[in-house]
Amino acid sequence: MFEICADPQNLQELQWLACYLTSGKHILFYQSFGVVMLLLVITAPVSLGFGFIGASAARSPIAPLRWFGKGYTSIVRGVPDIAFFLFFVIALDQAFEWLRHQVKCPDWDAPIRQGSDFVVCAQAKLPLSTSPQWVHESYGFTLAVLTFAIVFGAFAANVLFGAMRSVPRAQMETAEAYGFSHRQAFWRILVPQMWLYALPGLSNLWMILIKATPLLFLLGVEDIVYWARELGGSKTARFSDYPHGDWRMYYFGALLVFYLLLTKLSEIVLDKLMARLSHGQATAAGEAQRKAAA
Repeated sequence: MFEICADPQNLQELQWLACYLTSGKHILFYQSFGVVMLLLVITAPVSLGFGFIGASAARSPIAPLRWFGKGYTSIVRGVPDIAFFLFFVIALDQAFEWLRHQVKCPDWDAPIRQGSDFVVCAQAKLPLSTSPQWVHESYGFTLAVLTFAIVFGAFAANVLFGAMRSVPRAQMETAEAYGFSHRQAFWRILVPQMWLYALPGLSNLWMILIKATPLLFLLGVEDIVYWARELGGSKTARFSDYPHGDWRMYYFGALLVFYLLLTKLSEIVLDKLMARLSHGQATAAGEAQRKAAA
C-alpha cells in the first residue's frame, strides 16, 4: 500500500509492521468482518420470516400445514447444526443445478448420478465457469445465508409458537366477541402482543447466531476465521514477503475481542428494546417498571 513496502526486507520494525498490516491479504481480512456483519443483517430477518411462517403453520387448523410446521421445527432442531450445514449447502447447490439442467438441457440422455459424481450439462452449472470471481463468491454466500436462515428459522419458529400461546386466550375471545374474524384477531391482537413474550427467546437466538458465524469457514466462505488461520500460521521467507512465526494466538485473540464487543453491544440494544416493549404491559417486566417508577 505504501511506497516503502516495495522491498519488505529492508524495513525497520514499525515500518515492517505497518506494511504487514496493510498488505493485500490483510485488507481481505478486514473486509471479512463486513462479510460476517452482512450475514447477520440478512440472516436475522430472513430467519424470523421463516420462523413466523413455521409457527403460523404449526398452529394452523389445516392438518397438512400443521404437520409441515411441526415437522420443520422438529427435523431441523433434531439434527446437529454442523451436520445440517454441511449437508444442506450441497443439497441446495445440487437442487438448483438439477432444476437448471431440466430446463436448459432437455435432450440430455446420460444419467445425472454417475457413481458418487453429480454431473449436469455445462450450461446448468452454478455459477458458470466463465462467471467473474465475485459471482462465485456471491453464490456461495447466498447458499450460506439460506442455510443459516433455514436452521435458525426452525428455532425462531419454536420461540414464536410459544409466544403465540402465551398471549391470553381471553383477549382473542374478546376480539371475536366484538366481531373480529379469526384473521383479524390474529393480525391485530395476537401478532402485536406476541413479540413481548418472544423477545427473550429471540434475544438468546440472536446471540447463538452471532456465535455460529464461524461456521461460514466450513461452508467455503472466506470469513474472519479463514483469514485468521491463513494469516496467523507460520510463514517462511520462501513463501511470504513478511515471514513470521505462529501468530494464530494473536489473530484469534482479536476475534475473541470482536465477538465479545458485538455480544455486549447486542445485550445493550436488546435490553433497551425489552424495556420499551414492556412499558405499560401486564407482564412481570411491566410490573417491575411500574414499581420502580412509584
